[in-house]
Amino acid sequence: MRRMRLAAVLACAALLLTACGSEPMRKIEQGFQGVKQSIQGSFGDGNKGAPALAAGIRQYDNGDYQASAKSLQSALDQGLSGSADRIKAHKYLAFIDCTSERLPQCRDEFRKALQIDPDMELAPAEAGHPIWGPIFRSLKAQVRREPGGGS
Repeated sequence: MRRMRLAAVLACAALLLTACGSEPMRKIEQGFQGVKQSIQGSFGDGNKGAPALAAGIRQYDNGDYQASAKSLQSALDQGLSGSADRIKAHKYLAFIDCTSERLPQCRDEFRKALQIDPDMELAPAEAGHPIWGPIFRSLKAQVRREPGGGS
């Protein structure tokens, strides 16, 4: 009952606020525009590739590596706003390349991920993989030796 009353009050307030064209209300509305633009910058246009990233990870988990690679590359091409998402896409592409015996491409994808964040780490289960674990560790050590590399 309490929630219904609160919902009704909020709905009425929203209706009144949208109908009000006074100067104070315009200022409040302009303030919310900044918040809206900030949210869109984080999750909107700058992150168009997010659905493709999610699809690529799902396809990878289901063993459809060819479709996964296409989706992950599409996610990168469309744009991923967060460095964590870009790293994730490159990491999964590296996994696919390594298991497909495309070792130079595997190294390239890990290198791209490490360029975004030289301090990135693989999860323990990922790091222990017999193919990509040693490749990642080798590249990680190389990045540490480079000037301005990871900490």
